Amino acid sequence: MPPPLVAKGMGEVLPLGASFWYSIKSGQLKIIGTQNFCQVHHCAMVVRSNHPQNADLPRYYSKREKKPFPIPILELRRTARERLKNAKKLPRKPTPPPRNGMLVQSLIPVAYEVMNARILLTNNLKRLMKVIPVLACKYCNEIHVGATGHPFKTCRGLRADHRKGLHEWITATVEDVLTPIETFHLSDRLGKRISHEERFSIPRIPAVVELCVQAGVDLPDFPIKRRRKPVIRLGRSEIIDADEDDLPDPRPCKFKKPILDEVPDCEIVPPANAEETASLSEATLEAWETLRQGAAKLMRKYPVRVCGYCPEVHVGPSGHKAQNCGAYKHQQRNGQHGWQSATLDDLIPPRYVWHVPETVLELQRDLRNFYGQAPAVVELCVQGGAAVPECYKPTMRLDIGIPTNLREAEMVV
Repeated sequence: MPPPLVAKGMGEVLPLGASFWYSIKSGQLKIIGTQNFCQVHHCAMVVRSNHPQNADLPRYYSKREKKPFPIPILELRRTARERLKNAKKLPRKPTPPPRNGMLVQSLIPVAYEVMNARILLTNNLKRLMKVIPVLACKYCNEIHVGATGHPFKTCRGLRADHRKGLHEWITATVEDVLTPIETFHLSDRLGKRISHEERFSIPRIPAVVELCVQAGVDLPDFPIKRRRKPVIRLGRSEIIDADEDDLPDPRPCKFKKPILDEVPDCEIVPPANAEETASLSEATLEAWETLRQGAAKLMRKYPVRVCGYCPEVHVGPSGHKAQNCGAYKHQQRNGQHGWQSATLDDLIPPRYVWHVPETVLELQRDLRNFYGQAPAVVELCVQGGAAVPECYKPTMRLDIGIPTNLREAEMVV
């Protein structure tokens, strides 16, 4: 039996198994055995994958650029016209939750999972960062996972021209890996919008926590109004609460789960060995995926807004009126935010960092085009021993060979 062959073009022979060869020629698939000959079959083979082999790195948006809409504005207008046209032909339906003030019961367990996943992720990252070094630039928001910072001249911070774009690396904290996005806490999700004068009297909490509270998580420190009857709408923006005196006393929520405690920095215990580090990395990566997937489910029902010019996030039906936007040309808007629908990356920024391959000790400046990127949490877990998830492999460019020097890189076609 001859050794297996690999077909690189039309008309070549490649085997399958130990006793059959396939001959591809002129769009035909011919099966040839050792002694028997099979008939020719016409077929078309299409290989599809949800995750491409290699993907472009995330685009960097300048501070002078407005964020693109998740859905183009023309598509939104067309969908709205069709929805109004179809609504005229059908009887008016009651307002579904959460727009009527009620909770979506199926999402209450998801809210508790997201809440605990966020705390577990924070605690695990603090432990991993004790054994895996993470560096942050002193003048900009660039971070790097590794003992030595990357040599790329991408610093845009203070006096970057004096340093020729080079970063000055210092030890990073968990806030550098998980960007803290805060928002106003609403005591009534359907209440009046926050005015500019109320911006200092209303507490600000992490946006993910506010999303979980509005979705059904009960926190004593952040009370919120819970309704047991749908609200009565008198107009587009005017509502009144229904009478709940005839209802019995409220029962404890059957979906309620205990909330984990965040471990202080002084009580963090690093993993003892490599096996424990790998196990901790897998648990951290699982908590990261639970956090993002659960938050995406909640955002489908509970609206989240983001300013198109700055990172300000608001969890609620409409954005607040605080005039604290300091982005490009904010004087023309009198400091008001340009609210639009938020994406998952606006609520939980992934903080992409350069991926350091296993065969490379330090990144080289001349070979920048051959390296990939990954979220900081994913890169930290991968260096700790966790397996790379399929959805992050395209941007990490794992299938690209890394040249050993610049001369070898110039020979690449």
